[in-house]
Amino acid sequence: MTIKSSSELVQVALEEIKTISPEEAFKLFNEGKCNLIDIREKGELDKTGRVENSNHIPRGMLEFWLDPQGPYFKSGKLDMSKELILFCAGGLRSALAAKALKEMGFENVSHIDGGFAAINQSDFKIV
Repeated sequence: MTIKSSSELVQVALEEIKTISPEEAFKLFNEGKCNLIDIREKGELDKTGRVENSNHIPRGMLEFWLDPQGPYFKSGKLDMSKELILFCAGGLRSALAAKALKEMGFENVSHIDGGFAAINQSDFKIV
């Protein structure tokens, strides 16, 4: 049995998903064209802050909260007609998460290159 490394999984995900810059995300966010989803853990948000008006869905609950047939579905939390833009701390978890959402059938999904570290250097307001 061969175990794939996390690096290999991220590389495959990056080949299959859409990656955008913090600047592209900021433009879409300000135009009201996306759901900005922070998938970091609550402790990370408490420690480093969060993007104002972003949605927080912890990585461990993402597929469950976005599954309309599941018992944990968060109806009305997101505007499903808009692009789902994910980010984590550095861009690795969000790449894997975006791939998982694509596998679920979501088509308009992307992740932010560099994650919160890059967002923190952009025009987003951190609170």
